[in-house]
Amino acid sequence: MLEAFLILGLMLVLGIVGRNDLVAIGAGIVLLLKLAQAEPFFPWLEKYSLKLGIIMLIIAVMTPIAQGKIRLSDILQTMKNPVGVLAILAGILAAYMGKRGVTLLTDRPQVITGVLVGTIIGVAFFRGVPVGPLIAAGMVALLIR
Repeated sequence: MLEAFLILGLMLVLGIVGRNDLVAIGAGIVLLLKLAQAEPFFPWLEKYSLKLGIIMLIIAVMTPIAQGKIRLSDILQTMKNPVGVLAILAGILAAYMGKRGVTLLTDRPQVITGVLVGTIIGVAFFRGVPVGPLIAAGMVALLIR
C-alpha cells in the first residue's frame, strides 16, 4: 500500500518537475482515488479508461471536420501530397503497432512497468505526450520476436 503511494507520488513529482500537466493531473487523480480508498473503482478505470481516452482523442481530431475547418477536398488533396501519403502510412503503422502492443501487454503484463516508466520520462523530460504506451509496447513486441 505504501509502495503504491510512493510510486504515484513520484509520478506526480515527475509531472510537476517536468512541467507536464497531463502526467501530474493523471497521477494526482489516481493518488486521490487511492487516498479516498476507491479501489473498487480501479478495475473499471483499468478496463475502460484507455478506450475513453482514445474516444476523446478521436473526438478532438474529428472536431475540425465538424466545424468545417477540414473539408473533403482537403482530405483528397492530402492523398495527392507525399507528406499526406506518409501521414496515412504512419497512421497505418501506428494502428498496427498499437494492436501488437495490446497483445503484448495482455500476454506479458509485466512489460507495462517499463513502458509506463519510459512514457513518464518521455513526457516529463522530453515534452512528449502520453499517447504512446501502446505503440511503445508494440515496438517492444517487434523487438523481442
